[in-house]
Amino acid sequence: MVNICVTVGQEYLPRIGDVADALRAQGMEVRQVLGIGIITGSVSEARRQALAAVPGVQPVDEQLEFGLPPPGEEIQ
Repeated sequence: MVNICVTVGQEYLPRIGDVADALRAQGMEVRQVLGIGIITGSVSEARRQALAAVPGVQPVDEQLEFGLPPPGEEIQ
């Protein structure tokens, strides 16, 4: 599974819940629906391309993750 961030087009913001439902139907595991036009979640790599065809979806980007070492760890 790949963590993704989906941007919803401005004209679809009033129906962002419908867009989230359509993404679920395409295999996305939706975690958050943000009213600013962002839907986060995860999807298998094989299903990722299908999400771009959902009406209202603009870019489908992989979420970047970073981590910091625990306090007291030596700087690398």
